[in-house]
Amino acid sequence: MERSCQDKFRRMAIRQPRYSKEEFAHRGNDIYESHIRSHVEEGNHGKIVAIDIETGNFEVADDLLVASKRLSARLPDAQTWFVRIGHPAVDHFGARSLRTKQ
Repeated sequence: MERSCQDKFRRMAIRQPRYSKEEFAHRGNDIYESHIRSHVEEGNHGKIVAIDIETGNFEVADDLLVASKRLSARLPDAQTWFVRIGHPAVDHFGARSLRTKQ
């Protein structure tokens, strides 16, 4: 590895989670439901909200990467929870039917 790459990796701080997965999810969902949802839901269906679970600061964007970068630019040490507006999960896994139930 080149010297400049090695120096870059040494300077990069690795952010460690400060909460258990359960506490992380609880805090993120609680902040979204109690402080953010009513401000962002109208007209933003399907967009991503990146929330710092320690401060309650958030960013809304069309995709996860943009929301994350915006929040990280303001809060480099953010503990970030993501919510997709109007959906129960940020993303889906596996196949899904396009037919509606009758």
